[in-house]
This record gives sequence, structure tokens and C-alpha cells, in this order.
Amino acid sequence: MKASTIAEREARGRAAREHSKRSSHRTVGELHRNPIELLKQSSEGRVEKLVPLRYGRMSVSPFTFFRGTAIIQAHDLSQVADTGLSMPICGDGHLMNFGGFATPERQLVFDLNDFDEVATGPFEWDLKRLTASLVVAARHMRLSRGTAEHLVMTAATEYRDRMAQYAQCGALELWYDRITFDLMAETALTPERRRIVRRGMEKAANRTHESLMEKMAERDGDHWTIRDAPPALFHVLGANTLFTPEEAEAFRGANWRKMLERMWGEYLKTMSHDRRDLLSHFTAQDLVFKVVGVGSVGTRCLVMLNVDHMGKPLFIQIKEARPSVIAQYYKSPHVKHEGERVVQGQRMLQATSDIFLGWASGPLGRHFYFRQLRDMKLSANIELFDTDLLEGYAKLCGWIMARAHAKASGQAIEVSAYIGRSDQFAEALTGYATSYADQVERDYDVFLKACRSGELEARTDEDMAADFRV
Repeated sequence: MKASTIAEREARGRAAREHSKRSSHRTVGELHRNPIELLKQSSEGRVEKLVPLRYGRMSVSPFTFFRGTAIIQAHDLSQVADTGLSMPICGDGHLMNFGGFATPERQLVFDLNDFDEVATGPFEWDLKRLTASLVVAARHMRLSRGTAEHLVMTAATEYRDRMAQYAQCGALELWYDRITFDLMAETALTPERRRIVRRGMEKAANRTHESLMEKMAERDGDHWTIRDAPPALFHVLGANTLFTPEEAEAFRGANWRKMLERMWGEYLKTMSHDRRDLLSHFTAQDLVFKVVGVGSVGTRCLVMLNVDHMGKPLFIQIKEARPSVIAQYYKSPHVKHEGERVVQGQRMLQATSDIFLGWASGPLGRHFYFRQLRDMKLSANIELFDTDLLEGYAKLCGWIMARAHAKASGQAIEVSAYIGRSDQFAEALTGYATSYADQVERDYDVFLKACRSGELEARTDEDMAADFRV
């Protein structure tokens, strides 16, 4: 097949404006849907007893509600015309799903770090999730409307400018491009802000498996046990198991080791030969249930402690992969295994990925993916940011998203030609993000009424912890 010329690819990008004008991205569309029904739909199949905790965490503020409602925004985005420039997208690229972590060479990089919703979709869906999150977060922090709009313009123009640069890059240049902490600090932050980031980097460098072992585990005879810390971390068959009898059976007695052996064997087949060899040096010690995040609460997530011959630890997180909300509302290619979808999507979008990423099927045919738990990870506490730091962060998110899309799609030329050089696209996204933040607040009010009326049960972490103490 003859490769398209750069001019032909630019023409294809500009042609997308014919059915999706840049100014059209301002519109949220006519939204006739019940947010509660969509939420209930996204709670189906989760651990039933944890769904109230999910709603409890979402009820804290419009911002926590937004983090738990990727399904609602995916539905809403499907109601308006898209560019047709589709590619692997993160699917849930709000500003809390970016962070720092260590590369296999132990260098700290900044990148997207949540891929549960990854799927093929229009590139602008990711940008709309990000820009709406900036406005919802700015309001949560009681910043002015002008500041919120400036944050969106910052992220959107950075995306535009970086995509224009990536459109000039060769395939290998794009593949090797990494946003290291040093590069990020030099380009996105003022000198005094760099000092804050350096302190964060030093803390992250100490978040190793060994430091985690000291906090989370204790020696019990000749093996290690993870300490229960409910409701965040607990043994499945403790006094308060949250599992159904069928699921709990898989963990009873020696069953969990048999189940894990089968899953582990399947997982190893998804790894390269050298990684399989590395993992052969570790033996399983303990397995606990972990309650994660806001949007993921109620999905099955396990933490497995392994040690090598020197007693050095490796914590592996085994997380349930459910169908992507993007795939529900956009015609994505058929997926055989949801864990494979997450892993392959992550490898495509990230500059460099965890060496232990893999997938397997678990009890009752559920799909899971495997990764390291918190290895040198650093996430932003945006509530402690001042306006300057938030602006630097918005710029960084726009840059990261452009790099991820350019690498995963190979369509930087088309996307850059579609956006063009003016502020038209960024201004449209600013209008969209402001209107969508209004919609999030309306949905949040409906959600709180449903919690108060008893239509939805919402419980706090403290409530849940009290159950474990009874």
C-alpha cells in the first residue's frame, strides 16, 4: 500500500473540519438522560457491599463525583458530532490521572497513569475530559471563572503547540520521547516551584517495595503476612468478607493458592522471557483485597506480596478490568480480554511502562491485569496547589496528552492540521469545559438527592471501617 504524503495527511486533518467544525466543540449537546440510571449501570457487577462506599466517596464534592462518572461523560460526548480522528485514547484523562513513576531504568517520568477505560475513540474526547476536570477542580478550590478558563486555555494551547512539534517528528523520535521530571521542571515551572517538585521527587524515590513492606507487612513464622487495614486493605476471608459465597469459595483454605497458581501461569504467558525469568525468583507470601480510588471502588483488586531468596519484597496489584465506558459509546474494535485491552492501551499511550504489566482471567471468568504496586509513584495533591502551580500542571497535562496521542496513533500530522494554529479550538474547549462543569454540578445535586432519599446508599470510609471493628 502506498504511504500517504505529508500534504495528503494534512489535507485529511483539515477535511475533518467539514463535519466537525472547530467551533462546534463548544457545545455540550442536548442531554436527555438520567445520571442515576447511568451510575447504576456502571455499578453492576461490582462487589455489591462496596458500591455504597463508591457513592460515599463520590458524594464529597462535585469534583469527586466527576472522578467517578466517566460513564456519564462518555454518554454525553457520544451525543455530539466527533472529528472522526480516532485513536487509542485514555478514556478517563482527568487531571488526577496523571502522575510520576519510575521507568525500568529508575528514572522518574511524568505521564498518564490510569488506563481502565482505554479504548479507540476520537482524540478530542480525552481533551474534553481533561478540560472539564480543570474547571470542576478550579471551582472546588474556589478559584475565579477567569482563572478556570485560563487553565483550560493553557492546557489546550499546550496540546496544540506540542502536537504541531510532534507532527514534525519521525516515528522513532516519538517512541523515545519521555517527559522526565527534570525536563518538566525546566519547561513548565518557575524556579521556586521546582524546589517543591524536587521535594516530591525525593519522597517518591523512597516509595519502594521495601519501604512498603515496613508499613504493610509483618513476619509470621517463616513467611510474611500483610496487615489488615480495613476498609482499604483486608484479607478476603476475614470476619467481614465482602464477597459472595461463590467468590469467597475461591479464597477458602488452600484454594487461593490454587486459584493464584492458575492465574499466575496465565499471566506469565503474557510476559517476555526475561521477565518470566525475573519473576521465577519470587515466591507468593500473602494475598489481600484492596479498595482503590473513587471510580474504581467495588472492582475486584488484590495485592499479592512476593519475596525473593534474600527476603526482598515485590508487591503486585491484580486489578479487575471491566469493559471500557468509551467502547460502550463509540464503535471500538472488539476486545477478547479486558485485561489485555488495558495493558496494550497503556503500553501504546505511555512513554515507558511497568515491566510487570500483564493479564489473566480469574474466578468466575473475570478479567484482570497485573502491575507493580506504587513503585516510586508520585501523584499531585491539587488542593495544595496555588494558581501558579496549577497553571504549570495544566500545561504539563496538555503536553502529556499530546505526546500520548501522537505516539499511540501516529496521527500527529492529521490532528495538528485539524486544530490549526489559531486559538479557535482552545476557545471552543474553554466554552465546553465551563458548560460541562455546570452540567456536572446539576448531576451532582441529583446524585445527592438520590443518596438522601435512599434511592442510592452512600457510606463513608469511617462507616465501613466501623463494620470491620464490630
